[in-house]
Amino acid sequence: MKKIVPFKKDLNFDKNIYEISSISLEHTLKLKEENQISGQFIISGTYKLTEASVNVDPFEYKLPFDISIDKKYDTKNIDVDINDFYYELINNEILSINIEVVIDGLEERKEITMPEVKEVTTLPKEDSKEIKETRQEVENEETQTINQTSEVEEVDNTAKSIFENLDENERYSVYKVHIVTENDTVESILQKYQINQEELEAYNDLNDMQIGSKLIIQAHED
Repeated sequence: MKKIVPFKKDLNFDKNIYEISSISLEHTLKLKEENQISGQFIISGTYKLTEASVNVDPFEYKLPFDISIDKKYDTKNIDVDINDFYYELINNEILSINIEVVIDGLEERKEITMPEVKEVTTLPKEDSKEIKETRQEVENEETQTINQTSEVEEVDNTAKSIFENLDENERYSVYKVHIVTENDTVESILQKYQINQEELEAYNDLNDMQIGSKLIIQAHED
């Protein structure tokens, strides 16, 4: 099951600017507890003060993000990533940020219903045929209940053994979302993120790259 969580934030600049010349998004979102996702969005880039400006100035904002997941969902196998990212410069002083977080792999917990165990009453030694048949039915149901209980425990132990060997860090990767501007070239993007062209082409079609295109870039581990 997949869930989309929207996030919106208006960022104020200390002074009026002419345009955003480059912008990118990073995140550190992870499952911190069984039902709590926490981390930061890191918005960075450059801007021009005037149309005639030759130089650009950098900016960076770190935005905290926390979300609780309903306990009816099993979160052992979830992946957290960015589904979409877009922005708008309002009145040359407010940068409106819109981010869609996607949570994939959610599963509703299944409740296990145990069979009802009937109470067995001690019977006299001399039993009628009907009483003997009733006793046999009860014993058969008890045996079936014990077998079903053992199967449930075995499934539960198998599931635990699978997840004990998983490294939680391997389930999360940090990606950057870069929005192409008129000043961008393939070479400038490679230099900005310290990657090679093969790494960039692994997630993007460079033949279709144009202003406003969103490039997915896997961050290198420090």
